[in-house]
Formats: sequence, C-alpha cells, structure tokens
Amino acid sequence: MPGIYLHIPFCKKTCHYCDFHFSISLKSKDAVLEAMQKEFELRTDYLGENPTIETIYFGGGTPSVLSLDELQNLFDSIQKNFAISNNVEITLEANPDDLDAAKIKELKSSPVNRLSIGVQSFFDDDLKLLNRIHSGEEAKSAIMRSQDVGFENITIDFIYAIPGLTNEKWKQNLQTGIDLQIPHISAYCLTVEERTPLEAFIKKGQIKPVDETQSIEQFEILMGTLHAAGFEHYEISNFAKPGFHSKHNSAYWSGEKYLGIGPSAHSFDGESRQWNVAHNIRYAQNVLSGNDYFDKEILSESNKANEFILTRLRLSSGVEIPAFSKLFGNDVAKQLSGNAQDWLESGHLIDKNGFLKLSRSGKFLADRIASDLFVEI
Repeated sequence: MPGIYLHIPFCKKTCHYCDFHFSISLKSKDAVLEAMQKEFELRTDYLGENPTIETIYFGGGTPSVLSLDELQNLFDSIQKNFAISNNVEITLEANPDDLDAAKIKELKSSPVNRLSIGVQSFFDDDLKLLNRIHSGEEAKSAIMRSQDVGFENITIDFIYAIPGLTNEKWKQNLQTGIDLQIPHISAYCLTVEERTPLEAFIKKGQIKPVDETQSIEQFEILMGTLHAAGFEHYEISNFAKPGFHSKHNSAYWSGEKYLGIGPSAHSFDGESRQWNVAHNIRYAQNVLSGNDYFDKEILSESNKANEFILTRLRLSSGVEIPAFSKLFGNDVAKQLSGNAQDWLESGHLIDKNGFLKLSRSGKFLADRIASDLFVEI
C-alpha cells in the first residue's frame, strides 16, 4: 500500500517544542511548490513499476497555509505522474486558526477527505506555554465547522505532560474530544528537543522540566479514558474508533514503501532511505537545476530486521515471528525470541500465537524493549 508524503515547510509562528523543518517566511513558497511539482516528475519510478497510490499525506509545517489553487496544483502533479486508488486516503494537517468557514468550504471542495487538526490542548494556558497561535475555543469551533460541512474522518493531536497540565485538566481535554465525536485521537508526551525554545526556557528555569511521573500518570489516563469511550489503541500514540485507523501511518508502521516530496521529506523503498535537504532555497534551486537534493542510505539486513521490530512493536498487532523468520531466516528469528525472554518473564511482553506484543505495562517502555530485541545479522 504505497503512499506519498508532502512536506509543506511553512508556518505562521514557531511552536516552542517543535524541531521539524519549517520557515515562518513565505518568501520561498512559490519556488518550493514549483520544485515539489518537478520532484514528482523526477521520482515516478521510486515506488516501483506502476504503483497505485493508496494514501497521500500533507504534513509540515502547516499545510493549511496553502491556497486551494496551490493544493490543487500539487494534486494535479500527483495525478499526472501516478495512478491513484479510488479509495485513496488524503490527509491534510491544519491549524485551528486557519480553519475559518471559507477555508473549510474550500478544503471540502478539494480532494482532501481527512483532516488532522493540531489542537494540542483546549486550555489557553497550555497553548500559550507551547506558543500556539490559536485558542481553545477556536479549536472547538474549527472542529465543529469541519463537521458541519461534511468532514467525518477527523483526527486531532494532543500533547500531555505539559508543565502545569494537571491530571484533571488532561481528563477534560480527552472528554472534550470524546464529546465532539472525534473518531481518531493522537496523543504525544511533550519531549524537549535540542535547540528548541522549550529547551532554552527550561535551562533558564523559566519553564519547569517535563515530569516523568506526570507523563506516566497521564498516559495511563489516556489509555483508560479512550478505551472506555470505545477507541482502539492500535498504535502507541494513536487511538481510533473502528474503521478510522490512519491508513497512511499504519502503512508506515507496517513497512510499506512511501515517497516523500519537499524539503526535509524522507522516502523509503524497502531497500534504502532517502531524505531531502532541509533548506527551502537550496531544495528548490537544486531540484529545478537538476543538482543533487537528497542523501541516501542503503539499509543493511540488520537495519531492515531491526526496523521491522521497532515499527511492528508499536502496533497492537505486534511483531509476527513467522513473518520475521520468513524474511530474515530461522536463526535470526531464534535470536529475536531469545532477546525477548527477559521481557516475557517480566510481563512487559506477551507472546500471543506467534506475535510478540507489548502488555499494558510494556507500552511505557516501548523504545527500551525494542532496542533490547534488536538482532545482528
């Protein structure tokens, strides 16, 4: 189920926690969009012979800063160069402040059929600390307006363990999402990335550090609250009502091929990874002039096996040992099983009919467990 990811590297404001590639200047926007259309022409064979695209994802940055014409031009480039499934999932990330009535009406007239709305919190003090541009009420209004025009497939993002976000406020955030009848919720623990304003504020003592106990408690609340509301916890950070799993991200976690277009975008073809230069002007100039604009890494067999472990372990379905053995051999599968024994005995891992799955307690230690399971070939 191959997919396409488009990185739109423009934002109106710098969020204090964000370390993704973006610019708050739109001066290079026309050149970047022209280069992205050109990149589609250059990458037609990346996903193999005659692939049918099943998912398209506009990420960033803030893709909702694009006009309808700019979005349509990118869609036209995809259609010109690739076959697209009749059931394609097309997601666009949007900030609530962009989703006024006119913008939502435009998006509804476009091929976009799934909205990812960056709420983060419904409390204004949290949003101020994160330096988000919208308010809690604007987020609620944007969601309801989107539903009113007919968008049913909507996901919202939350951040928990924000300094000052009490457990009671966190429960209220989740309940608001439930009451708004959102069918998909992604929730991420606040992380302090290097060279972000958040890191600087914490070092200066202006903001309290992220509290590990708070993080654990709020992850527990997250799992319990959404389970009780009928959500399936299908990936560590993702919860969905039946039928509303993210096709795009599920394909990524399942090791499917994907093509990344735009500055800093990553691609994966099953054998190698590529990542585009994380600089808007250099990206545009190099693509349009025919010069190199990406770096590439050929994956070793160990890399492939360990990525299989890392991504599948995040899923509720887990790591399928027979499939792993078929791809990498019986000896490597035995190595994986041996590496899992301590975690199985501690109860953090469960072996269910040949699938290694994280238990509820294991979900708190997903990255550590995955690294302990890694094999050498």
